Amino acid sequence: MAQFMFETDLHGLLKMDTPVRNVPPARWQHKAKDGGALGPSPAGVTPMRPANRPIKTPSKTPGKSGSKIQSTPTKAGGDRFIPTRSTMQMEMANFLLTKENDPAEKSPTKKEQQKAWAMNLNGFDIDEAKVLRLSGMPQNAPEGYQNNLRVLYSQKTTPGSSRKKGRYIPSMPDRILDAPEIRNDYYLNLIDWSSQNFLAVALDNSVYLWNHASGAIIQLLQIEHPDDYVSSVSWIKEGNYLAVGTSNAEVQVWDIQQQKRLRNMTSHSSRVGSLSWNSYILSSGARSGHIHHHDVRVAEHHVATLAGHTQEVCGLKWSLDGRYLASGGNDNLVNVWPCAQGDSGDFAPVQTFTQHHGAVKAVSWCPWQSNILATGGGTSDRQIRIWNVSSGACLNAIDAHSQVCSILWSTNYKELISGHGFAQNQLVIWKYPTMAKVTELRGHTARVLNLTMSPDGATVASAAADETLRLWRCFEMDPIKKKEKEKANSAKSSIIHQSIR
Repeated sequence: MAQFMFETDLHGLLKMDTPVRNVPPARWQHKAKDGGALGPSPAGVTPMRPANRPIKTPSKTPGKSGSKIQSTPTKAGGDRFIPTRSTMQMEMANFLLTKENDPAEKSPTKKEQQKAWAMNLNGFDIDEAKVLRLSGMPQNAPEGYQNNLRVLYSQKTTPGSSRKKGRYIPSMPDRILDAPEIRNDYYLNLIDWSSQNFLAVALDNSVYLWNHASGAIIQLLQIEHPDDYVSSVSWIKEGNYLAVGTSNAEVQVWDIQQQKRLRNMTSHSSRVGSLSWNSYILSSGARSGHIHHHDVRVAEHHVATLAGHTQEVCGLKWSLDGRYLASGGNDNLVNVWPCAQGDSGDFAPVQTFTQHHGAVKAVSWCPWQSNILATGGGTSDRQIRIWNVSSGACLNAIDAHSQVCSILWSTNYKELISGHGFAQNQLVIWKYPTMAKVTELRGHTARVLNLTMSPDGATVASAAADETLRLWRCFEMDPIKKKEKEKANSAKSSIIHQSIR
């Protein structure tokens, strides 16, 4: 029975094309070095051999102790070659082969057109393409070629030193302060930050001072009559005097060091909703549409009246160089006034902008270009416009998609920030001059009424109808540049030497 099974198996083996070999691994590796094979045949792969070579079998069984000479095949044979097609352009090869059989002769114009198509579609010239490419360093991309697939090896990496990093802007406020009983009135200006780091806040009929350095809170004043309220506050440039406008048409000047009222000026006939200082001249805008200039050095303080608005003046701001006064009103107008009277002795605006379709409360001058003015319209307009007051041209107009309540220019970056009402009640930082949106700061649950900036230009305070004040450190400066700026500011002296009488 055992003999029958052995003969059957031997008969089956002789029918196979593969020769029966029993070669020790050491001898196979030795023949691989001489014959060029890289290693044993993979599992399931039949070794290749010449078709007419007879099969040789060893004369003696290898591995027995009595055998000193062992017979091996004269040639081990080679592995089957499996090409790697990852570096081949098979579709391009097929096109090149079929193109050679094309009998039609192409015109030079046709060739240039096909070359342009190939460059656009493939990124290389088909006439210079290689069907087979040896592995190694990749070809350099043609000049000006941009790889839309972002293949890493065909793009030059940007050095770390030249990669520009975007600055970090916190999305949450640095501090939140309660502002109970703040009036939800779009036309009022209820907060201002002094150069001595005091934040003045008008809460109904009182004015509070918050020391940003120490955190101390001082109640500066309280109006006696319960029906009256504070409608505007504004610090002088040096920060030692605070102007206060009231609903009963008064303009008061307070000394914060002595916490004492110095002057009470009554020249308006209606509430004073906006104030702005230009050295010793204090300008006030009233509900009647009139703007009054007050010289705080003299007893007869009312020195001029500007009549360019037919409704309440809700935005008022002197330029940093003191040459122009910008006013925005509920009549949708923006007027730019000169600092000096004309030949007739009357003030007339040098520019009047009528493009807004809503009340203009947000007015702000660019700190590094004295003739650039930014304005923002109310709910029916929602536009932020950039003006050149010298030429009268509108340089840019952006739809903010919500009520614009306030605008501030950054002194540390070429940016500006705007405060908005319905529907997001957010703050938006814009890049100048492109007016691209940098980021949005959210947190208020009601419309942002006013914005003001800290003396170092790093923090913006926003007062909203949700009865909170939020401090955003959105313009934090580089420490080295900050020291240089502080050194330059300390060298400047005060421009006011006269005392207020």
